[in-house]
Amino acid sequence: MSAPWWKTGVVYQIYPRSFLDTDGDGVGDLEGIRRRLDHLAWLGVDALWLSPVFRSPMKDFGYDVADYCDVDPLFGTLGDLDRLVAEAHATGLKVLLDWVPNHTSDRHPWFVESRAARTSPKRDWYWWRDPAPDGGPPNDWKAAFPTGIDAWTFDAATGQYYLHQFLPEQPDLNWDNPDVVRAMHAVVRFWLDRGIDGFRIDVAHGIGKDPALPNEVPAWRGIPHCALNEHPSTHAHLRALRTLADAYPGDRLLVGEVYQLFSGAHERYFGNDDELHLAFDLPASVATPWEAAAWRERIANVAQRLDPIAAWPTWVLSNHDTPRHRTRFGSEARARAAAVLLLTLRGTAFLYAGEELGLDDAEIPAERRVDPGGRDGCRAPIPWEAGGAHGWVTRDAWLPWPPEADARSLERLRADETSILHLYRRLLALRRTSPALREGSIRLLDAPAGVLAYERRTGDERWVVAVNFTSDAVAWETPGNIVVTSDGRTDRDGLAAEQAVVVRRGTEPAMGSG
Repeated sequence: MSAPWWKTGVVYQIYPRSFLDTDGDGVGDLEGIRRRLDHLAWLGVDALWLSPVFRSPMKDFGYDVADYCDVDPLFGTLGDLDRLVAEAHATGLKVLLDWVPNHTSDRHPWFVESRAARTSPKRDWYWWRDPAPDGGPPNDWKAAFPTGIDAWTFDAATGQYYLHQFLPEQPDLNWDNPDVVRAMHAVVRFWLDRGIDGFRIDVAHGIGKDPALPNEVPAWRGIPHCALNEHPSTHAHLRALRTLADAYPGDRLLVGEVYQLFSGAHERYFGNDDELHLAFDLPASVATPWEAAAWRERIANVAQRLDPIAAWPTWVLSNHDTPRHRTRFGSEARARAAAVLLLTLRGTAFLYAGEELGLDDAEIPAERRVDPGGRDGCRAPIPWEAGGAHGWVTRDAWLPWPPEADARSLERLRADETSILHLYRRLLALRRTSPALREGSIRLLDAPAGVLAYERRTGDERWVVAVNFTSDAVAWETPGNIVVTSDGRTDRDGLAAEQAVVVRRGTEPAMGSG
């Protein structure tokens, strides 16, 4: 049997507000994504993931959903989304939606009805509780943002608090209520019936909660509860969702955001191959520093935890919630080397729109900051053309442009065969043609200090990848034919500073393992 597409493919995350505006309001839209499907096909990715496009008051820029089964007019219409999906499929691209099952908007009709009265039929669709004896919140949980606020808001009209692990405008759904489960399953079926290929599940670990709502352990007080929440009921819900998704043809995908600060065991969310297909291991995925030892430890740790349960890793360097990896790592040379690392590791790679352009985070002046979580910099608009409005209808995009927007535009980089854009394209093309890089085993190899090296193998096909994390050249004997380098240099006597290389090996004995 052939592997499912999500196991061998590369997924490209699009933050719709920042991709391309076509109607002049300064905010990206579905038509802008449709017009740039040719870029994704040329680049060589296999799927696109859309951050939320559902109807929303946009308090959290779409992660506060007011209608799960319609498109917000800011992005277009349901018909526009259907057209995008159809054209993506015709181009050979899968489409994932960002689904937010932990909470809704406080404008969602379910919550409007829930808060209308204590006797409302939908009261138990959310987490309502009486005040503590002192009149304060029911427990000491904290919300993710704004920083330091309680995860409870008092509703004076009904005299109770409701739970929200994020903004007060994002009340948490109560998945212990079977009616909520049925309603959310209906949402999933609505989109799968329309041809959506799967979902990135926001805060997947958060949907099940301890009904006793206990206080945090003392050592964790003050930490947002969404980074701590873990309850066995979540797994039953994920199994039911997996059964639903697997009943559809075409290897529909469930990839979950699992952001737990102290768990260190996100593999539980794969279950017995009956929960999530893939899981983002956060925050580790975007917190590993630019150090060879740290990456070696992380690769070994992932293999140790996932291989025994036949779970498949995911790898991601940037996303809409964290500073871009070029900004974190500090240079384009490191960003180039990191691209080689990302696209040659064993597992499914996720790219964030703009990383193929080598974008840095934008500098956001105080008066332009809009995100309650302070994540504006990594969400800056994508520059497609040099000069003017960078391919957008208006220069006045919803956020400032990233640094070097002209030089970093697709137009300029596509014309330069030595650019980071062409590096990504070469790596994606190599991965597509190589069974070993798509599905093969991985083995860490001995390497000089400051260098990470590993072998990818399937049968007689063998590759060695080496990444020099240091700022100095390193002596290293090339064990085969150099096929790709991060900087275009092909010196066989060693690795240049902050250089990564991909080498096709012959059939000589393998290098020593470490």
